[in-house]
Amino acid sequence: MELLERIKQNAKKYNMRIVLPEGNEERTIKAADIAIGEDLARIILIGDPSEIYSHAEKLGLKNISKALIVDPKSHAKKDQYIDLMVELRKNKGLTREEASILIEDPLYLGVLMIKSGDADGEVSGAIHSTGDVLRPAFHYVKTAPGISVVSGAFIMILPDKSFGEDGVLIFADGAVHPNPNEKELAEIAIATAHTARALAGFEPRIAMLSFSTKGSAKNEMVDKVVNATRIAKEMAPDLLIDGELQVDAALVEAIGKSKAPGSSIAGNANVLVFPDLNSGNIAYKLVQRLANAEAIGPILQGMAAPINDLSRGCSVSDLVSMIAITSNQAAGKK
Repeated sequence: MELLERIKQNAKKYNMRIVLPEGNEERTIKAADIAIGEDLARIILIGDPSEIYSHAEKLGLKNISKALIVDPKSHAKKDQYIDLMVELRKNKGLTREEASILIEDPLYLGVLMIKSGDADGEVSGAIHSTGDVLRPAFHYVKTAPGISVVSGAFIMILPDKSFGEDGVLIFADGAVHPNPNEKELAEIAIATAHTARALAGFEPRIAMLSFSTKGSAKNEMVDKVVNATRIAKEMAPDLLIDGELQVDAALVEAIGKSKAPGSSIAGNANVLVFPDLNSGNIAYKLVQRLANAEAIGPILQGMAAPINDLSRGCSVSDLVSMIAITSNQAAGKK
């Protein structure tokens, strides 16, 4: 069974509650209809109910009546969410009047539903910028315990099954943090390990990548990776992780044995953690184009609850896949 199909099968079992704040957007409504029809999640749509039902009728959608539709301007828990917003942001000076306005923004309402335990995860970004999606998430859901940084992972599915885990590799960070410091890089490694377990279903073997392998070059950029590897081991002693490793030493057994003898990761890695966003983003696009690999993502990681940001050019299929992925992430959190 292909990985994405396995993720969808798992989503059916988990039956998570996924909120879609862009409930009036056409691709979102279509994706919600498909997700409901395939039992991928319990869908929550935020938007004007009459508009959503009218739109669904025009599109010939049959399953939207099974979604929970929440009107951001009028719903039973509005005052409860306002109280929670004020309590969580009182040190920042948020007033009840300000919160009363913010809670009618679907992106804020979505994260408040998650914070209150009324939803398990969120998928958004079809018509909003990454900043708009993440700002309320940072304010109210925040990052996972022990993690201070949000990052973006890509699941790379290669035609050549000799690499990674039967052709599956996870790359991070390829989407969010331009230049993490050594502590943040360690946290990205730990968050990516969680993604590997929750989504790909395998035990991560993490290579912390550099242009140096085990001291072959001396540079402050290498030192960052060496120190990040040490910190990650201290934070999560159970992780299989090694660095600094060049990418060929991480992936090719013969080279790994030559350059890093005795390493349990060299030549056997299935998770690649890049030292910065430049290298991570370039690498995933090179592999996608030159190796004809399928790239699934970006999958946001490091939040206390899964909140995924889509490209504004996303397809309905992308939305459906991300609903299933978010369901798996939510189940992994529980």
